Amino acid sequence: MKSLKKEDISQEVFDLYDDYAHNKINRRQFVEKLSLYAVGGITVGSLLSFVSPNYVDSILVQPDDERLVSEYINYESPQGGGTIKGLLSYPKDANGKLPGIVVIHENRGLNPYIEDTARRAALEGFITLAPDALSPLGGYPGNDDEGRTMQRERDRNEMLEDFIAAYHHLHAHELCTGKIGAVGFCFGGWIANMMAVRIPTLSAAVPFYGGQPSAEETAHIKAPIMLQFAGLDTRVNAGWEDYEKALKEHNIEHTAHFYPEVNHGFHNNTTPRFDKEAADLAWSRTIAFFKEKME
Repeated sequence: MKSLKKEDISQEVFDLYDDYAHNKINRRQFVEKLSLYAVGGITVGSLLSFVSPNYVDSILVQPDDERLVSEYINYESPQGGGTIKGLLSYPKDANGKLPGIVVIHENRGLNPYIEDTARRAALEGFITLAPDALSPLGGYPGNDDEGRTMQRERDRNEMLEDFIAAYHHLHAHELCTGKIGAVGFCFGGWIANMMAVRIPTLSAAVPFYGGQPSAEETAHIKAPIMLQFAGLDTRVNAGWEDYEKALKEHNIEHTAHFYPEVNHGFHNNTTPRFDKEAADLAWSRTIAFFKEKME
């Protein structure tokens, strides 16, 4: 069987995966449409395998990394889903209190990629909390397909309350300075934007390819925002012009970065949408931004 490389795959396949990952088509429709691109020795099975997440080989900071304290905790979200599970991580050799970051998952629960991202952020000198919005339904089920199905069962505004409660949990933590940022990806990007709307004391927000608040909601933002966009992500990028206009109108500190020729999800190193150069640059900018705003 032909060993696939990113260069072998047409952009239409990535667009199809994006439609599937965002519930615009179901799995049967995805596989049917994928068959159109199974040519020249490429099978549907190999395409499906290639575009699916590979968590086993993609972890950058192992769960038992000796440099970290990283453990699951529970906290209360009375306006949201009740008791929420999250991964709390911080450097083992921390000297004094640390600024905090709420790390917000995509539309499939707290999967290994987001846990890994939270540990990466912790190694940069933060105390991080990565909540699982699927907690009221039993938690991330171990695969993204089922996770997406489960997350559709929850109201997104209730999930927003769960992440706002995570902010307050971190704020009260004995190891946290009280300065807290939010970073989120896809669905989590929308949450990061909305946390900036809802939490006047949020120190900073970094939405990665996330949906935008309305102009009325944007008026409430106090936190500086760094926005990360994928150049090929026409679906999310379509809302940027109006958002930018509102941010400027209300004199909200913001910086937007567009990474050319990369797909939605480019930071996620578990799928072929990953673009290492763009992801590394976006991540370094994110960490530098948090350190600047929460020093």
